[in-house]
Amino acid sequence: MPVDQLQRDFFARILDPQAVRTVFEHVPGVFFFMKDCQGRFIAANQATALRYGVKAESELVGATDIDFVPPEIAKAYREDDLKVIESGLPLVNRLELFYDEQHGLDWFLTTKLPVFDKNRHVIGVMGVVRRDEKRMHHRDVVEVRTAIDFARRHCHRTATTAELAVHVGVSERQLCRILDSALGVSPYELLLRTRIQSAAEALATSSQPIVEIAVHHGFCDQSAFTLQFRKRIGMTPREFRQGHMG
Repeated sequence: MPVDQLQRDFFARILDPQAVRTVFEHVPGVFFFMKDCQGRFIAANQATALRYGVKAESELVGATDIDFVPPEIAKAYREDDLKVIESGLPLVNRLELFYDEQHGLDWFLTTKLPVFDKNRHVIGVMGVVRRDEKRMHHRDVVEVRTAIDFARRHCHRTATTAELAVHVGVSERQLCRILDSALGVSPYELLLRTRIQSAAEALATSSQPIVEIAVHHGFCDQSAFTLQFRKRIGMTPREFRQGHMG
């Protein structure tokens, strides 16, 4: 019997078409998810549910990333999803910052694949996210981690690319190449996004005046802060705070 016929016959006999995905419940350190073309969760393993702060898959189904993670993180996830959906091609082993079980940012490898219907039309995306401890020792990755640590420690002022390069121990040109390859951002953008992320956390967790948060994160005034915040988050600082208060 031809191999492809053997496979088709076997899968046609499976009682539950979703049975195969249950394997992800038994693979430690792996987050599995499936979404439709609108970005709504269709399926996920328990590890993914816990990472998003809910107790069961049922609480994820129908929701989107924006319901659980900061807007700029959700935007990045959505952009990658759309690349896969629109191209019909997989995104394999992309190194990126991802939220772990304690809701802290850490390094993970993400693989996303298109989901096809019986007519070969893309109807969604599925993926797995896992830690890659071996790759953490790669020189470029260590330098990226060092750059991010610096950005976090100096998120209350306007640090420069030159300062960052000196701290990492590479030239500015090398730093640009490393960050673009690993994260898809420039040193300037990494520093700015880190300041905005810290400011967003302050907006969501305190009643401190917006102007004080802006100045405390290295922006010359509230207007400059609002401009950069809206450009990257998609809403004003005030709208962001109101959304988290609601």
